[in-house]
Amino acid sequence: MTPAWVPRIALPFVWVALVVLIVVSLGVGDLWLSPARIWAGLMHQDELAATVLWQVRLPRLCVAMLVGAALSASGLVMQAYFRNSLASPGLLGVSSGGAAGAVIAIGAGWATTSLFILPVAAICGAFAATMAVVVLAHRGASTERLLLAGVALNALLGAVTSYVLSNFTLTYERNAQVLFWLLGGIEDRTWEHVAMITPVLAAAALLWPLGRPMDLLSLGAQEAQSLGVNVRALRRRMLLLATVMTALATAVAGTVGFVGLIVPHMLRLIVGPEHRRLVPLALVGGAAFVLACDLIGRAAGGLRLGIVTALVGGPFFLWLLRRQT
Repeated sequence: MTPAWVPRIALPFVWVALVVLIVVSLGVGDLWLSPARIWAGLMHQDELAATVLWQVRLPRLCVAMLVGAALSASGLVMQAYFRNSLASPGLLGVSSGGAAGAVIAIGAGWATTSLFILPVAAICGAFAATMAVVVLAHRGASTERLLLAGVALNALLGAVTSYVLSNFTLTYERNAQVLFWLLGGIEDRTWEHVAMITPVLAAAALLWPLGRPMDLLSLGAQEAQSLGVNVRALRRRMLLLATVMTALATAVAGTVGFVGLIVPHMLRLIVGPEHRRLVPLALVGGAAFVLACDLIGRAAGGLRLGIVTALVGGPFFLWLLRRQT
């Protein structure tokens, strides 16, 4: 049993860990920067450090944190919506839907016309996948039904991306972009990509007050309704926020799996099932987790973010399945 003081210090501890990871991420690279030089670069007192930080490392850092927060929070929301601890954007095919939408936009050449085409296409694909999951699991979100729905959707959306890759990406540049979405990564991210994913902050602000209603929903729809919760409106809002956050993360980083499964589960083991605590912890913890995975990938010689999260999440998922059975 978790000691009573652990949930109280969990959020400050995760914030401290995130700050440490931010400093390490800004300092590590081909040009090593000390904390003093990082500060000088941020203040434009060191020209070389300022160029490296503002043009390369800070955009990558911001994208990593926002992607982690979005995927972690959306995983938490989906687990609460389906009342199933195995629900997550990657396993249910929502991330693949966003990636398929982005790949279609790239293959058709639409992504070059406007900065906002790619996130809009990703949101459309993610919403289509989400609606498919809801329809397939409408009789009950059992573990078996959700996993089968996710397997079927991931296979179908994988076929869509493969078809686009083989028939519509006629140039090397488009092929490289499609492969980027399939592998998942945050290399060469710029401030334009930060602007694309910035709406995640607004979604997080809308999600934050839903902690208590989500706690009541976990008791059951009828119980929550009797306690004053508009269950239908709450579920619509939860589904909308989770899908938008997943789509925006996928639009800038490609398919990054298991974040929405690992982080909420680890936090739930530490602080318990209360969503009032879990929502802010998932946002901060997800940012820290993806930042840590990015650092591991950089230390391993440029391993893609999606590969690192899969190497961590695959064994965790198998352990989780074994634990539940």
